[in-house]
Amino acid sequence: MFLFLLKHYFHTHCPIDIWQSSFLRNIGTLITAFFIVIICGEKFILYLSFFQKQGQPIRKDGPIYHTTTKKGIPCMGGLLIISSIITSIIVWGDIRNTYIIVLSFVLISFGLLGATDDYYKLKYNTSHGISVKLKLTFQFLFSVITIFIIRQYLEKDTIGIIVFPFFKNIILDLGLFYFLFGFCVISGTSNAVNLTDGLDGLAIGLVTIVSIFFVIFLYFISHNTLSTHLILGHIGNSVEELIVFCCALVGAGLGFLWYNAHPAKVFMGDTGSLALGAVIGTISIITKSEILMLIVGFVFVFETISVIIQVLSYKFTGKRIFKMAPIHHHFEKIGWSEPTIVIRFWIVGAMLSFLCFLSVFFI
Repeated sequence: MFLFLLKHYFHTHCPIDIWQSSFLRNIGTLITAFFIVIICGEKFILYLSFFQKQGQPIRKDGPIYHTTTKKGIPCMGGLLIISSIITSIIVWGDIRNTYIIVLSFVLISFGLLGATDDYYKLKYNTSHGISVKLKLTFQFLFSVITIFIIRQYLEKDTIGIIVFPFFKNIILDLGLFYFLFGFCVISGTSNAVNLTDGLDGLAIGLVTIVSIFFVIFLYFISHNTLSTHLILGHIGNSVEELIVFCCALVGAGLGFLWYNAHPAKVFMGDTGSLALGAVIGTISIITKSEILMLIVGFVFVFETISVIIQVLSYKFTGKRIFKMAPIHHHFEKIGWSEPTIVIRFWIVGAMLSFLCFLSVFFI
């Protein structure tokens, strides 16, 4: 690992050992991930365009302008996001750390699942990828492996518990049922981000906001006293590596937004959305903030709920509640412009993050 190859040199020859400074490591991770995407973005998009002649298949029942403005735009941009995150972690993080290994496993495994789904769509020129059953099966497998490893390294007193924001005295211990709950958190967040990824910059912007929240949140719980007060599992020295990983998410997200902002030059596809959603879900499990994630990521939740409501309503009544689901398409149908929807959803996401800070630290 690059970090440990140079660590001794900087310790003995440089008055400021940047690898001993958590703050500088975090900034370095963010900047590295950002510039990897910025520098490699143009050539990577050209590469994708060369092999994806028709670009990402567009839903036929979607807004009419999507068939013209978004036709031919390449997908699988998530490969660039994942590569930049992993590279920056190798440079600045401790790849021997358990949580770094777990999050990297989640990022790569869900990314490969999403890439398979994207490949299927491109090969058969359809907006429907692999079967839902197959996708859920692999999500369940990856989630169980992830939760099993995490449970081995959390304090015994915090294994299987759920903490409720606003009501700190309410603690629920699920025991072995936490495996099922954890699967719902990881796969649910993964699929929710996937559903949200329908407008230029919408999903990646919200993921970046959530990642920024976790960076600040982890800084706070890095202190033993505060961690105990908040009834959170003490992560120990590993919290520094979690912050490094979250900074990589922020940097890669901002870098990708450079090319994914309206009008988008590339889509991250299922490759990126499934991977990023699973990672932030896993971070919420490690930090015992699963319920808190419902607040800070409520836009993702709302997008998912809108789809469920639409499907159930049409199945039992034959009528649709929304003009189109997920909900961001409903707003398109009633006349909101795409940039307006995206920015307003970002505002909601940012305000919910602020609400989370209030619920955790001041209540």
